[in-house]
Order: sequence, then C-alpha cells, then structure tokens
Amino acid sequence: MALAIHRPRVLRGPALDDPVIAPVLGTDRLLLRPYRAGDVVDWLAIEADEPVRSGLGWPVRTERQAMDHFRARLHHTTLSQADDFLALAVELDDHVIGDVSLHLRTIAVETRSVEIGWLQRSDRWGHGYATEAAEAALDLAFGRLGAVIVTAVIDRANERSARLALRLGFRLAGATAARTTWLLSRAEHPEATTGFDGRVADRRRFPQ
Repeated sequence: MALAIHRPRVLRGPALDDPVIAPVLGTDRLLLRPYRAGDVVDWLAIEADEPVRSGLGWPVRTERQAMDHFRARLHHTTLSQADDFLALAVELDDHVIGDVSLHLRTIAVETRSVEIGWLQRSDRWGHGYATEAAEAALDLAFGRLGAVIVTAVIDRANERSARLALRLGFRLAGATAARTTWLLSRAEHPEATTGFDGRVADRRRFPQ
C-alpha cells in the first residue's frame, strides 16, 4: 500500500485569517464534537455496519485498518487551508452514532467552497438524526466558515443520502457513472448564522 505524502502547511498556499477549530455544536437531540480516543468502540461498530459501508463505497477493512481510519479522524480538527478536512462525531445518549464532515475546497472569500459529508449507523436511521446533524454542519459552513457554496458528492446507489440532500435544499448539479454532485448556495440557505464562537454553539437558539 502506498504511503500518503502530506505537504507541509507552508507549501499549501494561503490560509484563512480566522481558522475554524473543531467546535462543539448542540442541536435539540444531538451533540456534534471532535472525536475522542474513547469513541473507538462506537467507531468500530460503524465500520462493521454493512449498509454504511455500502452507501459510502467503503471497503471491508481489517481491525488494524479500521483503527487507522479512526485515528485519522481524531486529527481532522481544523479548517484553515484548501483541502483541510474537519470531522465531527455525532453523539446521542453518550454514544457516537455517526459523523458529519466539512472538506474545505477553496478559501477565497468570493468563492469559498466546502464539501459536506455525513454518515450514520443503520440502526439509527429513520429518526431524523442525520438531517439534524447536517443542518448544524451547514450552519457552521455558511456561518462561521463563510462558505459561499457547499457541495455533496453521493454514490449513485445511495438513494437515502440523495433524499437527505434534497431535504436539506441541495439541487442536483451533475453526475458521473458512479456519483452525483449536489449543490447548495448561501443564498439558498437562509438559516445560515454567524453566531458560532468556534467552541460551543447551540442550534436551538437559531431560527428553524
């Protein structure tokens, strides 16, 4: 397996004046927060969830590979430069049931774009948790981060995620044989807020 090569930040171009450091976000039922080492058991349950793997196109990983995947998420805590990735665990009743992620694609103020992702254990489907978590992540993207455009890239076979994108207000922007690309602009997301302080925020304070 080829080793990943990471360029030093100094070689990766300009950075945001005010980077986003993994916040803690509250919703009516959920807590979105950075991953912790103690989340490993919940993460391995997610890795073992075949409907999750199928929807995301993940391979079946060995326990060691799954642990490496988990450790990577522990370190995805900052959005500062293009290609930075932020993963927030979605906690319900003291257990991680999935996560939401933001992948910073471009940082220019006029065209700042982010790709959003979401995943959730299949035994928690059907209760609106993924929608709730994704809405909080969109508030963060359009508010604190200042994104102009948010995209979502979804496997063509993942009809559940496509329906979620529609519920969130995304529109289909393009497709390949394998994936569809969805688009949501700031103007199409009137609930975007700027009230996040980068540490703790509660979506219940914001208009629904």
